[in-house]
Amino acid sequence: MSAQPDATRKQHHEATKLAKRLRHQVGQAIADFNMIEDGDKVMVCLSGGKDSYTLLDILLSLQARAPVRFELVAVNLDQKQPGFPEHVLPDYLSGRGVPFHIIEQDTYSTVTRVIPEGKTMCSLCSRLRRGALYHWAAANGVTKIALGHHRDDILGTFFLNLFYQGQLKAMPPKLRSDDGRHVVIRPLAYCKESDIADYAEQHQFPIIPCNLCGSQENLQRKAVKRMMEDWEKTQPGRAETIFRALGNVAPSQLADRNLFDFAALGAREGTARADAHQWLAGSPDELSLQQESVE
Repeated sequence: MSAQPDATRKQHHEATKLAKRLRHQVGQAIADFNMIEDGDKVMVCLSGGKDSYTLLDILLSLQARAPVRFELVAVNLDQKQPGFPEHVLPDYLSGRGVPFHIIEQDTYSTVTRVIPEGKTMCSLCSRLRRGALYHWAAANGVTKIALGHHRDDILGTFFLNLFYQGQLKAMPPKLRSDDGRHVVIRPLAYCKESDIADYAEQHQFPIIPCNLCGSQENLQRKAVKRMMEDWEKTQPGRAETIFRALGNVAPSQLADRNLFDFAALGAREGTARADAHQWLAGSPDELSLQQESVE
């Protein structure tokens, strides 16, 4: 008879530990990158997925005890996808007493018209969604825009850029938008996706699947995600180590001449520096012979 209560207590204990861990990680990220300041109006971009629900829930719990006063408003973009359950988010947010706004913009028709069938829609969809959210933020006094990207999203972007773009570049926990008008924050930057999934399941958030691109299985990001999942099975902790490396960069040990002045390293004062053309043209004697022949 005691097995069931023991199991229930264990589940409650694990759920409490998970909630504390996520709150600690989000609080640490906010402090490390100064994401939220006194008087901020933070727009939480709510998609209806596990990540954004968790982000909102954790920020609400931190708001009650935060050392600064800040406002939260949840904003969802209704992209007019066929079958989208329009009532789910308003019902949930009203029940939680969270201020919210639903932006209605038919980006679905635009994406499906422009992108050929079978091709990846994510890039165009993201640009249109970002534009709509930025426009609303600018018109409504928002000072910070919070997105639900987590540690694994950041690592996935790093590997996508590394493998396919030839760049050491990821998603920063905090950034200024290209037009300079908005500050974007990612408070879940230190959180594992598996923890977020467990948290969302425990809280029974009313998840809304993305039917626009969720069936596109052959995306590069999905391949990278599978790679990372395989690593975690065979080498637990590898993802955490790589994530720490993103915040422990040694520019002098890489090869980016814009980040470190390799040319000046060990250069003797007063010596002339030959450019690549001169190096490829040959030795000084050969250069002088070439010049003499031209004359």
